[in-house]
This record gives sequence, structure tokens and C-alpha cells, in this order.
Amino acid sequence: MIRTIFIPNNDNIVFPIPKDYVGKELEIIVFPTEEVSSKPSSSKEVTFNAISIDTRKYKFDREEANAR
Repeated sequence: MIRTIFIPNNDNIVFPIPKDYVGKELEIIVFPTEEVSSKPSSSKEVTFNAISIDTRKYKFDREEANAR
């Protein structure tokens, strides 16, 4: 795998590839790095305590589940 970050001087880019890549299908992705954000879109903390269900008396019935 090759990963390179650079600033082009014009709208044409040429770069060498390893000899073992010749004849293989390659995927090339080009995008400006300012479009990639590693920051979460929301600064709110995510919690999973909105619902509380008591499952102590629950018994899973496999036959009922497979009958559907």
C-alpha cells in the first residue's frame, strides 16, 4: 500500500508505483485533507442508559423464535 500526502503545483499528477502493482487493478482516491475530519460531529456524550428493562424473569424460547 502506498499513502502519500503532497501539495500539487498543477492539475496533473504522475507518480511511480511498485513493480508488483503493474498489471493489477488499483484504487486511487484523491481528496483534500481538510474534507476529512477526525472530530465527532457532535460534542455531546453518548450514553445508553435511556431505557431500563428488567430481564430477570425473561426466558428465551428458541422454538418460538424459529417459528416466525
